[in-house]
Amino acid sequence: MRIVIAEDDPLLREGLALLLRAEGIDVVATAGDPSGFLDAVEAHKPDVAIVDVRMPPTHTDEGIVAAVEARRRRPDLAVLVLSAYVEQAFATELLSHGSSRLGYLLKERVGRVDEFLTALHRVADGGTAIDPDVVAQLLVRTRPDTRLERLSPRERDVLALMAEGLGNAAIAERLFVTDGAVHKHIRSIFAKLDLAPTDRADRRVTAVLHYLEDANRRV
Repeated sequence: MRIVIAEDDPLLREGLALLLRAEGIDVVATAGDPSGFLDAVEAHKPDVAIVDVRMPPTHTDEGIVAAVEARRRRPDLAVLVLSAYVEQAFATELLSHGSSRLGYLLKERVGRVDEFLTALHRVADGGTAIDPDVVAQLLVRTRPDTRLERLSPRERDVLALMAEGLGNAAIAERLFVTDGAVHKHIRSIFAKLDLAPTDRADRRVTAVLHYLEDANRRV
């Protein structure tokens, strides 16, 4: 796995690089600003980019803009975005450009090395990883939505784990239920959220985006 890191805090940037290299992961370049990051992506063609949401010069959304641009240039690039706190508008913007090979984690998750590495590998392998704390806050904020209120408490639990990027088997293990029970809950979630099967949309990701988009409208 070849990785480029875009983080303006030099301590965190070098700390991430040291952590990943200690795990045998090839950090091919690091950058402290969006332009340096995009240049590194063009030069090194990494498998994964780890990008801070807030970067120079304004420290607002430069990281997200750079991540979206990097994906436009290289659609196969996996991107793991790091944020100091929950910013659901940025999560929505990132996911709206495609869900596969994408992750959105709080920076505090980096300190939980096993969880961080699990999310990183999931994204690199083509999956989606959304921080559990992000999901939890969005679930609370979206409860007034009548369509979302159709979900049972157990279905909410299942959807929260889907949002983290877990597959059916992992969800079953986490909730101590059978794979069949998880499959049944997911079918019910799709039905209650009016998500019909199509060839154009991943219903798992669309279900999560309903939460993100509704939370964004309420901020």
